[in-house]
Amino acid sequence: MDDLFSDRAVRDQTLSRPDLEAMQGTEQVLIECELEEVDLSGLDLSRWTFERCTLRHADVTSANLEGTVWQSCRGAFANFLASDLSDARFVACDFNNATFKRANLQSARFERCKLTGADLSELRGIDIAFEETLLVNAILTGHSFRRANLTRTDFSQADLRKCDFRQAHFAECSLREASMEGARFDGADLRGADLGGVRLVDASLFRGATISREQAGQLLGELGLNVR
Repeated sequence: MDDLFSDRAVRDQTLSRPDLEAMQGTEQVLIECELEEVDLSGLDLSRWTFERCTLRHADVTSANLEGTVWQSCRGAFANFLASDLSDARFVACDFNNATFKRANLQSARFERCKLTGADLSELRGIDIAFEETLLVNAILTGHSFRRANLTRTDFSQADLRKCDFRQAHFAECSLREASMEGARFDGADLRGADLGGVRLVDASLFRGATISREQAGQLLGELGLNVR
């Protein structure tokens, strides 16, 4: 991503909470800055751009991050609890095991990101997009993906209980060994999804969804039936 604000970018700095408090109120661009374990809770960082920054174990609880851009950032175990990330864009970021619980992700975008083990439960907002994103072992309980176009998204072993996938379209995705109790797939096109590891109790969830003949045979095999 081109840096459109290089004339006022903060580069290669280790920043503290007082540093960030002093910069509130103006749009900032942080490039290769160190924010590991920094307390950003409650700060107004709306419209900021973070590029190749490190936020491992950072506390971003209840921060205003509306319209922020995150490019190639690393934030394992960062805490975005109840933060406002509406209209935020994440590109090629790694936020494994991060917490986004109760965050506002209205119209947020995740592209080519790693969210392995992340807690995305009780999210607020609709039109949240995931593309080419790893959500392996992520917690997404009750989230609505209704009418979503999901491309190269890996939900393997994720907690998808009570999720709404009605009329969703899957392309090169995986639902392998995901927990799907109570999820809805009415009208979904699952022909582009890996359904490996589906249990007998979950097979009925796909009633009303479209699957391929190959997937049908795979499902019957997973259920212990011989297909001849």
